[in-house]
Amino acid sequence: MRAPRRFLPSLPLLAAFEAAARTGSVTAAAAELSLTQSAVSRQIKALEEQLGVALFHRERQTIRLTFGGEAYAREIREALYKISAASLNLRANPMGGTLTLAILPTFGTRWLAPRLPRFLSSYPGVTINLITRISAFDFRHEAIDAAIHFGQQDWPGTGMALLRPETVLPVCAPMLRDQYGFAEAADIRAAPLLHLTTRPDAWERWLRLYQADAEGVHGMLFDQFATLAQAAIAGLGVALIPAFLIAEELAAGKLVPALDLPMQNSEAYHLCWPLDRASHPPLVAFRDWILAETAPDR
Repeated sequence: MRAPRRFLPSLPLLAAFEAAARTGSVTAAAAELSLTQSAVSRQIKALEEQLGVALFHRERQTIRLTFGGEAYAREIREALYKISAASLNLRANPMGGTLTLAILPTFGTRWLAPRLPRFLSSYPGVTINLITRISAFDFRHEAIDAAIHFGQQDWPGTGMALLRPETVLPVCAPMLRDQYGFAEAADIRAAPLLHLTTRPDAWERWLRLYQADAEGVHGMLFDQFATLAQAAIAGLGVALIPAFLIAEELAAGKLVPALDLPMQNSEAYHLCWPLDRASHPPLVAFRDWILAETAPDR
């Protein structure tokens, strides 16, 4: 059913409101939109009259969102972003073959990016937009077609396909290995241990796996594998890193196994997508391709 016209304000009115809501200032909104202050004030007033709701408290020369205005601003900001992203995608690929993919930073740069030319040569009509996401998100509130996810197969309301498992290895700089002369798992505790913030218990699990003391494990924290690996190369400590993400560093000898004691995680890499996008042609093409690429690893 088509919404009544009063509930479909024009984009200039919504843009003026969103800018004023975000900046908290009519003056700043006017500068951002290249309009006069009076023009922005008129547009906001026209929007309020159209909706029949006050969006701002006006106090002398300042404005402050009403409770309803705050909620409306969040919704409008998201809607304007989606319109902008859709327009950008259309301009980048007028044929509509665009896939917006959320990736994990190091997986995206180390594993996916070097392989993408093969996909694009097989599907020249598809454009891929990559967005980095470390924390969990909701497909319902993001203009994303699919995501590379590391974890259990427990993302409600999505389709999921297993890509590959993950085996981590304790690695460090050669000089650090020589300095400590690691012989068994318990020896690792003598060296500084480097941690990934998204896997705070990784070292405890590794130590317990090899029957070593796992109590009171501390050390530097990093939010991405890429910086974690660089810290290990610099000799700051020992890190648990997926071997396939540091293949080049291992081959070059920049990183070496502190001990040849790997640990396979119970979690794995998956491709996930919202159910209503399952038949989106670029997603179908990418899903088929990446499942073929990762088949040997499964």
